[in-house]
Amino acid sequence: MAEVRRIGNADLMVGIPSFSNAETIGYVVRAATAGMVQYFPELKPILVNSDGGSPDDTPRVAVSTESPDYLEQVILVSPRHKLQRITFTYQGISGKGTAVRALFEVASELKVKAMVMVDSDLRSIVPEWIELLAGPILKGGYDFVAPMYARYKYDGTITNNISYPLTRALYGARIRQPIGGDFAVSGDLVARYLELDTFDDLAARFGIDIWMTHSAINEGFAVCQARLGAKIHDAKDPASDLGPMFRQVVGTLFRLAGHYEDRWLRVRGSHPIPEYGFERVIAPEPIDVNHGKLIDNLENARLSERDVWAEMLAPEQLERVMSLDCDGPPERFHFSAELWIRCLYDTLVAFHRPGADRERLLAALTPLYFGRTAGFITDTLEMTTDQAERVIDDQARQFEELKPYLVKRWNEMRAGSHAETTAPEPGA
Repeated sequence: MAEVRRIGNADLMVGIPSFSNAETIGYVVRAATAGMVQYFPELKPILVNSDGGSPDDTPRVAVSTESPDYLEQVILVSPRHKLQRITFTYQGISGKGTAVRALFEVASELKVKAMVMVDSDLRSIVPEWIELLAGPILKGGYDFVAPMYARYKYDGTITNNISYPLTRALYGARIRQPIGGDFAVSGDLVARYLELDTFDDLAARFGIDIWMTHSAINEGFAVCQARLGAKIHDAKDPASDLGPMFRQVVGTLFRLAGHYEDRWLRVRGSHPIPEYGFERVIAPEPIDVNHGKLIDNLENARLSERDVWAEMLAPEQLERVMSLDCDGPPERFHFSAELWIRCLYDTLVAFHRPGADRERLLAALTPLYFGRTAGFITDTLEMTTDQAERVIDDQARQFEELKPYLVKRWNEMRAGSHAETTAPEPGA
């Protein structure tokens, strides 16, 4: 890209992937640029917007929001270098991951020391976020900084029920928001990301965040978390909006589990991850969830998905799922964490069987996720968000306790696959 070559190099880059975010990206740009200037005035900063061909004004807003002069008046800091801003439309599969990979390529070209990535729909970002995310890299020698947010108890259901507890159980790393959307990575890790051959069509979409997190852990980079306060963004009702995202995140996580099996099969227990930044007491915004619709999604799937469930679940899990009572009022519906964990572990094993129809398996797992989400809502209806967090943590501990079940089934599957590939031909 000629514009990047003209700039030559930069120390600190904020990258913002976007698509049709004209209403929110201006605020994100203002906060991010103010953060770079205020907290790192001696560094050469650049803000880069990687856009997916927005039909609205997103790219124009990204580069035309207030001038750096305005920033200096607000924060009373004169930076040593001129703040650069560029926007471009990325090429390739339409998706967040493709946008982020394009940002990695720009960061590599500019030889940045740290790249911060923030979502374009954030309404809670403040300039300090840039210091909290980039600081551990620029001052502490870390390579990957994951966010820690206060989130409403029913926001982040994929995180709470899968990506957090499975990251913790598989790799022993208690990263609370492994798909949080707002990260920082070192120049060394950017270079490694661009070398890895595990980036695929799922990672090119919403699988990108879990791909970044699990790759950083397994490739041996130093990981920490930054306390960012509340995350206020365009949250989604899990009953309506999260099906495709679920399949892309979980598909990426499952694929990487196959790639890194030698690592996670050896891991026992888990350890806390260092946390940077001052603890904040902030009440996150509540979001509405359709409890009944989640249960209906599970109930409707019992006819359409039964055959696939029979292939992917152990018989006792299938029997328990089929006997769940979906007919009463939503507040009486139960889907235990223990049943959910066994279903998820069964599906991870089935996903790696030779000839598995992975798309079909992920589609069949989705209504089970809806069921567990509904069960979690039932369990926490009368709880505060802090109390619900303890339920999430207890579920994560159960993931660890049940890991021997996963290891046993995984080893049986691998032994069976090996036996199939080494069996003599009939009549040989």
